[in-house]
Amino acid sequence: MLHTIILVLDMLVALGLIATVLLQSGRSAGMSGAIAGGAEAIFGKKKGLDEFLSKVSAVLAGLFLLLTLLLSVI
Repeated sequence: MLHTIILVLDMLVALGLIATVLLQSGRSAGMSGAIAGGAEAIFGKKKGLDEFLSKVSAVLAGLFLLLTLLLSVI
């Protein structure tokens, strides 16, 4: 019973971690950054949201690590 609960929590945390990583903007934009780089100067960058998503993903990664280690012990 406890194993199933931790496994479900682990899967939910993993899905949340995937979602927060995918929602973050890329650090290196490559060629698209060279072409669309002027748009950031005009419209600005969403720094507040990126910082929040970075903190949330760090917390979720730690929780995922803890739950996975707990599953390996049980």
